[in-house]
Amino acid sequence: MLTLAGFALVTLLGPEPTPAILRASVEKALPILVKGAVGYAEKRTCFGCHNQCLSMVAFHAARERGFSVEDEFIEKQAEHVIAAFKERHPSLKKGSLGGGIDSAGWGLYLLDKAGHEDVDATAPVVDYILKQHENLNGPWRPTSNRPPTQGSLFTSTYLAIRALKTWGTPEQKEPIDKRIDAAKAWLETTPAKDTEDRVYRLRALKAVDANGDVIRDAMIELRKAQRSDGGWGQKDEMPSDPYAAATALAALREAGGMPASSPAFKRGLSFLLRTQQHDGSWHVKTRSRPIQQYFESGFPHGKDQFISAATTAWAVTALVQGLK
Repeated sequence: MLTLAGFALVTLLGPEPTPAILRASVEKALPILVKGAVGYAEKRTCFGCHNQCLSMVAFHAARERGFSVEDEFIEKQAEHVIAAFKERHPSLKKGSLGGGIDSAGWGLYLLDKAGHEDVDATAPVVDYILKQHENLNGPWRPTSNRPPTQGSLFTSTYLAIRALKTWGTPEQKEPIDKRIDAAKAWLETTPAKDTEDRVYRLRALKAVDANGDVIRDAMIELRKAQRSDGGWGQKDEMPSDPYAAATALAALREAGGMPASSPAFKRGLSFLLRTQQHDGSWHVKTRSRPIQQYFESGFPHGKDQFISAATTAWAVTALVQGLK
């Protein structure tokens, strides 16, 4: 029998993340992610990192755990990104792309997760990433400051490294290796300032095969930022929210090697379960100024829809990682 104290603890931290509860949560969230991805693509020739790319991370993780996401839908999302890249080839060759490294990196991330390859479409994007900030002995830089998803040097650097290692050609190996070595030195010596930094510093260190002790220390730093409620805050002075919690959990599991059975991971999953909305989404208030005219993508939460879509994608990713 659950005692009064036990009931209070469950209410505070959320339900026990059993496989059945995790699966039910994911099943509830997937349709709203699909709706947001389809709706965005119908209204924009470009792709949304929040609606398309991060959602594809969730779809791929869910499909690996046996959840159903239609092949035709996955293919259409990949085709949308390829069409957007091809349309922007002239500007890419001039060293310009809306959204910069982040858009390039997330677009290539989507194509990788979708299992789609089109060298004609991707080669100019890889070349663009390789040549951006090539005179710097360290990170790639975002083109705008739209926290939390865009603005961290660690996020842009991770996306660039992953893209080059995944999509680089044999002819590009030498300049890619040189550029990544410079980024590795920067990653190993530069401290993170907030959760977004900690998440993507850990991911990037893993991507460049950094020293195991450095990766372990980065993992511990991120883990120690977990709050008593099971969540993380975007900044140390901000309250816990599901975006910070979901991104932290996914990074700890994928790049930090944290077991799904870890008490810290389970507390984080409970936090996500507790903060899920009735429609299956997660809601986080935006703290970025809009850069395009408002429109409805099909994802809920009005002006908070983009960060909430990104949050929901990462929440699904973390939840399915809790399934053995």
